[in-house]
Amino acid sequence: MILLQIDNISKSYAGQVIFDHVNFVIREKQKIAVIGRNGAGKSTLFHLIQGKEALDEGNIQILDHTTIGYVAQHDPFTGEEIVLDFLETHTGKPSWRCAQVAARFDFDHKQLAQTINSFSGGYQMRIKLIAMLLAEPNILLLDEPTNYLDLSTQILLEEFLIDYRGAVLLISHDREFLVRTCTETIEIEQGKLQYYPQSLEEYFSYKKEQHEWKLRYNKKLAKEKRHLQDFVDRFRAKASKATQAQSKIKQIERLKEIDIDDPEQTARIHIPTIETRKGLALRLTDVAIGYGEKVVAKDISFDINKGEHIAIVGDNGQGKSTFFKSILGDIPLLDGSLRWGKDLRIAYYAQHVKDMLDNQMTIEAYMHAQAHKDVFEEEVLRMASNFLFSEDTLKKHISVLSGGEKSRLCLAGLLLQKKDVLLLDEPTNHLDFETVEALARALKETNMTVLFISHNRTFVRLLADGIIEVRDGKIKRHLHDYDNYVYHMRKEIKEHVEKNTKSTQVPEIDQVQDAEKESKKQRKAIEEEIGKYERRKERILAWFERNSGKVHVKKQKELQMVEDHIRALEAEWMDL
Repeated sequence: MILLQIDNISKSYAGQVIFDHVNFVIREKQKIAVIGRNGAGKSTLFHLIQGKEALDEGNIQILDHTTIGYVAQHDPFTGEEIVLDFLETHTGKPSWRCAQVAARFDFDHKQLAQTINSFSGGYQMRIKLIAMLLAEPNILLLDEPTNYLDLSTQILLEEFLIDYRGAVLLISHDREFLVRTCTETIEIEQGKLQYYPQSLEEYFSYKKEQHEWKLRYNKKLAKEKRHLQDFVDRFRAKASKATQAQSKIKQIERLKEIDIDDPEQTARIHIPTIETRKGLALRLTDVAIGYGEKVVAKDISFDINKGEHIAIVGDNGQGKSTFFKSILGDIPLLDGSLRWGKDLRIAYYAQHVKDMLDNQMTIEAYMHAQAHKDVFEEEVLRMASNFLFSEDTLKKHISVLSGGEKSRLCLAGLLLQKKDVLLLDEPTNHLDFETVEALARALKETNMTVLFISHNRTFVRLLADGIIEVRDGKIKRHLHDYDNYVYHMRKEIKEHVEKNTKSTQVPEIDQVQDAEKESKKQRKAIEEEIGKYERRKERILAWFERNSGKVHVKKQKELQMVEDHIRALEAEWMDL
């Protein structure tokens, strides 16, 4: 069944074409990865569908039976509200139904009775997701839902989307999340929308094959043209061959090459190298961290060697950022000792760093100011380009940049500093997944010591050669690798969810009544849809009566299609 139809839409900003006469249809149960470089138009597409922005041309038709769900950017709750009270009031659903959906996101009865402000940001995002899903949408528009989500919440959302029976359009910079949840792909590129009915990895393989085929075809065509042109050049002047020469000229004109779009720039990040140094980068002995009387974690003892790339993992609110600030010296240790290797130069990236930028500087001036004295001009420009700052934008002042652009600028500048140690707190949140993966590969090749916090599984998997887990007041190094860590996390979450789901009591009478209401609502929607197709069928049959002496294959096919739709809808109605 069609849920949403995009007809010939166009959209531009200040002369830059985002969509150029794009058409597309979304049907029930489709799960589509929406990909494209930053600025290509992914979020714009979602805004246009939601009516938040106006079209220049075309139309987006949302069918009567379609309900769109999306995660609100603002908080729809006050912190003092009880979780269950908020869900009931906000959605109008009975408590058992709220508890049932909440159980899918690992909320038990005790947690549902707590105030919202007692939870971390990750759990508050879960509450938003639960509220959205309780509205029972049949299309979900999810724009970077994994931003700021900890691993356990990502796994819960991923499992939900795999089982979800509605349609999903998903934007994410985490390739693994897209691969695990989506079965179809849309790429937005250079004003066009390319649909492919297979997964992301299969789409990339297909795209590469098509590009290589076009190159081979055009090469073969160019060779054939040269051969024909040689004949023309040799015999055009000879009267006996003039007719043949003219024939060859016409052949050349008919040979048309296939247009090949210029590929958009693919990030290949080069990070200036530093001197290789062996030995200890950081040693913690019986350390306790926290704020005043509040102990966040204690009994922390481990070593990190120079050149290691360590992921700091754990749920939001467990103390990962507090750990970073403690080893930097921004927060005093509550107990124990900490020692960095001699003469190590440390750089720190976090989301708040962008707020300390000098807005009067240009992008170019900032990049040069951040770069180490040994870094060449060419490397500075290349780094700017890698983080999507074109040569035309380098003269812009920082004041005109968005929050995401400022974050990218800070990250680019930091990588030019040639520091010995990098502490990176969620460095990938404003990067498309190609840049995310390019950054991971570039950092993997460096001899810098890298400690980083990231919930992007692709990024962690590509970069990390060790993990430190922050959990339940403990911070410790793990012996197993990241894949094993994710496997055990997934297994543990599944057990929790199954336990919570079993404990969710559903009043039988209420459940039957609600199911009855839902069935009635669905039957009515189908009846309306059947009515539309019946009216269309009547118009086609009337056309045949008026044109009884004509054979019209297109009209016959249209009639067959309409009758097929009616039969399918009637079968669905009977099932209900």
